[in-house]
Amino acid sequence: MSDLHLGSRLDRDVLRRPAPLAALLAALDDVDRLVLLGDTVELAEGRPARALAGAEPVLRAIGARMGPDREIVLVPGNHDAALVRPWVRNLAAPLPVDAPVPADATPLLRRVTGWLAPARVSVHYPGLWLSPRVWATHGHYLDRHLLPESAFGFARGLIGRLPRDGATVGDYEHGPSRTRLEAVVTGVLPRPPVALVDDFANYLRAATMPGSSDETVGHRLAPLTSRVLGAQMRRASMPALARVVHRLGVEADWVVFGHVHRLGPLPADDPSQWQGADGRLRIANTGCWIYEPLVLHRGAPPHPYWPGGAVVIDDDGDPRPVGLLEDLAVDELHG
Repeated sequence: MSDLHLGSRLDRDVLRRPAPLAALLAALDDVDRLVLLGDTVELAEGRPARALAGAEPVLRAIGARMGPDREIVLVPGNHDAALVRPWVRNLAAPLPVDAPVPADATPLLRRVTGWLAPARVSVHYPGLWLSPRVWATHGHYLDRHLLPESAFGFARGLIGRLPRDGATVGDYEHGPSRTRLEAVVTGVLPRPPVALVDDFANYLRAATMPGSSDETVGHRLAPLTSRVLGAQMRRASMPALARVVHRLGVEADWVVFGHVHRLGPLPADDPSQWQGADGRLRIANTGCWIYEPLVLHRGAPPHPYWPGGAVVIDDDGDPRPVGLLEDLAVDELHG
């Protein structure tokens, strides 16, 4: 599971509410290993103390439910990169795609992993091999490939030079970051405009995923869709992720990722849109644990952006997306 965004300034993270947390804890009873696949704590808004205070009771409850005989794996993403960023930058050797990270690599990471006790906790970055067939990563590296390679000027400057075949993790770690720009905006603006910025960012992210339509992501920005987003952004995240996998040399049958908050593939989805270009690589997304009002405008479960998404990997090794909060009403998730 990913994108808990615990401690979000806009209070859209649902696990700080009693009913969603209770539903998650009950679901964990059948879990051997829990992977928190990025953006577990909202550390990109410039208010880390507040975010950590909100995250602590939730993470302690999760760790207590898992207990000392089961494992929790933490894989940081772009919104909680501060957990590992100083350690990554100080490494002398290139970082592999599944690097184990010491639980005390940074003071922030030591605090967060401590809250997950008594479970056995390990940390990996930027990804983790869940089996010889399945690689998992938060997925934020795909942002570098969302613009066409011919793009130039300010837009390409924000994203940075594209990594090529044979790229390393460092090629994706260094350079400009859209997340840092968002952090500056959310850190200085008052709450109402921050909500508008967050809504629009969520809408743009949704528009890059397969199956996105005006019906899926609401109607209030429908005129903007054709004028601003354009065909190049539509359904762009999946090819971008496949490019990352290829350029890092990851040989997997499946890749599980988060970042875009869109659970899938679901039964109504076109399976071909959840594959790499050659059809061999298959892709699954964990969804998210935040309530996004604009994306969920008049929506109801089952819905690809309904909070509570997760991916279960059974003994056969094939990832299976599930929705864990589909029985909860809106007022139990967001108020």
